[in-house]
Amino acid sequence: MDSPSSNQNHNNLASRHGLLALSLGALGVVFGDIGTSPLYAVRECFHGQHAIALNPTNILGVLSLVFWSLTVVITVKYVGFIMKADNRGEGGIFALLALLLGTKNRMSQRKKTLVILAAVFGATLLYGDGIITPAISVLSAVEGLEVATGAAKPFIAPVTCLILFGLFSMQKHGTESIGRLFGPIMVVWFGTIAFLGLISIAQTPLVLRALNPWYGVQFFIINHWHGIVVLGSVVLCITGGEALYADMGHFNPKAIRFSWIIMVYPALILNYYGQGAILLTSPQAAFNPFYALVPKVLLYPSVALATAATIIASQAMISGVFSLTQQAIQLGYLPRLRIIHTSAQTRGQIYMPEVNWALMLGCLGLVLAFQQSSRLAGAYGIAVTATMGITSILYFFVVTQRWEWSLAKAVPLVGLFLLFDLSFLGANLFKIFDGGWFTLGVALVLAISMTTWKEGRKALGQVIGSLRLPVDLFIADVARTKPYRIPGTAVFMSVSPVGVPGALMHHFKLNQVLHNTIVFLSILVEEIPRVDSGNRLNLENLGEGFYRLTSHYGFMETPNVPRIMNQARELGLETDPSTTTFILGRETLLTTGKSGMGKWRKVLFSMMSRNAMNPTNYFKLPPNRVIEIGAQVEI
Repeated sequence: MDSPSSNQNHNNLASRHGLLALSLGALGVVFGDIGTSPLYAVRECFHGQHAIALNPTNILGVLSLVFWSLTVVITVKYVGFIMKADNRGEGGIFALLALLLGTKNRMSQRKKTLVILAAVFGATLLYGDGIITPAISVLSAVEGLEVATGAAKPFIAPVTCLILFGLFSMQKHGTESIGRLFGPIMVVWFGTIAFLGLISIAQTPLVLRALNPWYGVQFFIINHWHGIVVLGSVVLCITGGEALYADMGHFNPKAIRFSWIIMVYPALILNYYGQGAILLTSPQAAFNPFYALVPKVLLYPSVALATAATIIASQAMISGVFSLTQQAIQLGYLPRLRIIHTSAQTRGQIYMPEVNWALMLGCLGLVLAFQQSSRLAGAYGIAVTATMGITSILYFFVVTQRWEWSLAKAVPLVGLFLLFDLSFLGANLFKIFDGGWFTLGVALVLAISMTTWKEGRKALGQVIGSLRLPVDLFIADVARTKPYRIPGTAVFMSVSPVGVPGALMHHFKLNQVLHNTIVFLSILVEEIPRVDSGNRLNLENLGEGFYRLTSHYGFMETPNVPRIMNQARELGLETDPSTTTFILGRETLLTTGKSGMGKWRKVLFSMMSRNAMNPTNYFKLPPNRVIEIGAQVEI
């Protein structure tokens, strides 16, 4: 028999191996975005539209800002604190909002509404980020060809578009099969950029002076407003911080922290300082300081590696947008869209065709419109900084309302976060006309659509609810009148678990018959990412062959009605799939009601409702066993 100490050693070894495996996966998924920022961050400071003068003082100042931004915003804020605000292991702005709303707090209704609107706007900014990230990342990598030969310049945009088209075309196959390659490729990437940076630093060790924060302060003293504008380019080094938090659910937080501290953070610092070192000795390298670190003989392999890394970064952002959309649908901020699960083993791997092709068109349009990654940088920064600021505000409410921190404890910490967030955001406001308008435009359109859908569904629910008959009265009437009952089961799907579904009332009024078994099925979305299987279903026998079945889902799960019915049979609901009919209500919306919504919002809600995915497909219902009963509803 093994001794207790040997078993403990074995468990510790297995635990370490598990941590290393998760850390390897995190390198490919979590850090793809921030890991490819060296391709363009330093270049934008000294060669972009708002470039600062190239001299030692400015170089050391920018590098100091880069170091302390990565240290405070990513290491301290996200890795050290924000990641602790998880909703049952899940992160991201919607998870943070659900964490806040799921607690008994003292927030007024007005303040709660403002917090919700801020969270929705922050989420919509991530959609803009999801469009820009693939475009700027792949474009900046392919631009390395221009460093090798000027003859490649006319082909930069077409090659980028071709790569992006291939990337989005592959999404339908899922990321599980190629996901195993992500981690090793990113290990090579981070190892390469760290090695290149270290060689350059060894040749010009003077650059390490930039670790002193005084150089960052001096940078603003000397350059005044121009220094603040350049800060809007420095922010590019921390893009991906929000993705780091949002991808918590796919990896153990320990694995994310381990990967960041051991590999990603040191590799980024070494490469940024290596770029600064080569700029100190070769100012002409400002054209593309990242590729200036690469020996000419390795230039083409480096372009290939950088392109692979940016594809991985883009893949992670695309997957993040899919997950964000699924959460928005479940929380009631978007209409139903087609969701395809691409892995039977790994949760969270989904594909959304409509979202995928919309992202592709947006990315291709940006590449063709802007042509150069430098022109896209202005659009990129404002999305990142605004979302980070909103996350800090939501975090403040979580620590004070849910965790009951004192203001003396919360204000200094969140104040430090907001000092960086608002400084970066203010610097990027100067770039609204350089491309920032695109991100704000996308966010505004989506925010209006999301809030309109949420308010419209609420108004529709109130109208339908006012017409519902109490269940006890209806069943008492059935017991008294004893209408004709036909064999089989009828499942009436209802948004609300209260009252008799309108579809049943219409069905009984028109057909004057009832099935032997009638189930009122309501699917409720909880303010948690996932619901344990033991808490999934509630079955209530209402008498006279009527049952109320309530199924609970998390906001990161997709309902499956046939699976729900199978589980209900285990609870004692006797049904036969071959004799079960699903009856749905389909409302035709009339905008002549008095719901309080503006006329244009009613029209928008009606249009969104007409284009929502058919509930038969969304809930995985058998198409040949579905009946839809229509009704006109005024809102």
